[in-house]
Amino acid sequence: MSKAPAPPHYVDPAPFDPGTGDPGRHADERLFRASSMTLIWRKFRRNRLAVASLFVLMLFYAMVPVVEVIAPYGQSERHGDFLYAPPQPVRLFHDGAFVGPFVYPYSFTFNRETFTRDYVVDRTAPQRLRFLCEGSPYLFWGMWEARLRLVCPPEGGTFFLLGTDRLGRDLLSRIVYGARISLTVGLVGIAVSFALGLFFGGVAGYLGGWVDSAIQRVIEILRSLPELPLWLALSAALPANWSPVAVFFGITIILGLLDWPGLARAVRSKLLALREEDFVKAAELMGASRTRIIARHLIPNFMSHLIASATLSIPAMILGETALSFLGLGLRPPVTSWGVLLNEAQNLAAVNIQPWLLWPIVPVVLVVLAFNFVGDGLRDAADPYHQ
Repeated sequence: MSKAPAPPHYVDPAPFDPGTGDPGRHADERLFRASSMTLIWRKFRRNRLAVASLFVLMLFYAMVPVVEVIAPYGQSERHGDFLYAPPQPVRLFHDGAFVGPFVYPYSFTFNRETFTRDYVVDRTAPQRLRFLCEGSPYLFWGMWEARLRLVCPPEGGTFFLLGTDRLGRDLLSRIVYGARISLTVGLVGIAVSFALGLFFGGVAGYLGGWVDSAIQRVIEILRSLPELPLWLALSAALPANWSPVAVFFGITIILGLLDWPGLARAVRSKLLALREEDFVKAAELMGASRTRIIARHLIPNFMSHLIASATLSIPAMILGETALSFLGLGLRPPVTSWGVLLNEAQNLAAVNIQPWLLWPIVPVVLVVLAFNFVGDGLRDAADPYHQ
């Protein structure tokens, strides 16, 4: 029986292009070769609520460097004729005709029965707002004098979108200025907390023994203390003659000192699991120091979990500063923060007569919710078992 002839052997002379062929197979190869941060980002993008919250946080923090430009007035600029003035809503149409963004002016009469100011809106004279205009002067970043503002009140008029306080200061401008302090205190506080948590947690998890036992006892003592009374006691211990900047850094350090035990416990538990891995043993046999092993081999292996922990800790810092300032033991005027603004609304008149004084609570709620949603999204994306 004769054998069938072998098929001719053919070699394609064209150069091999790895980008051609089955696109699904190459997509899988790129997925397998992707870094952990790339995989986390791909999983994070599936969470639409977390992505939207991240966009909100980016808007808030993009506002921080340019609050002087965004605010219509200076944070301490007073208007003696408009004490406790109600909000002036922005309108577009007047008598059925499109006018553009404008406000109606108002005047007040003193009510001798209630001892309050009754404001009357004049709906016959619309006043158009000005944009990218020259407003009241300010020091940009405390160094350069400038006048450019995103929106300005009408010529000879006022623009109080959220109303004014007891001294006639524009509440919207003060909320915008307060964002710089309230949003920054969380970042500075978490930097202090992370430095302490990574150091003590890394030492306890890698060395173990009596060092681990001593650090754990300190953590247990700190976590057993009631948090809010401890905050109040440490804040009250700050000297009253300190400058606003010194008080700001004092508050952030206090918040950081009280928040690191939870992070240290998380770092310790991760290091206890990772220190027995083969790559750690290999680094030890090659003569790497303990500091290098912790900083270059152990901590980067769970950096994604640290990022998720940070996003969940920052809102706690913001709420802590707000609570201390609201109770009068945190930041104090002339510093403006959301907690300082809420401190001026802790009376029944703010709820019954001037409810617009409670507006500073809105950005606090938005930022805290956004951080929590982003933290949940990062935690789920960093979890290798979460689909």
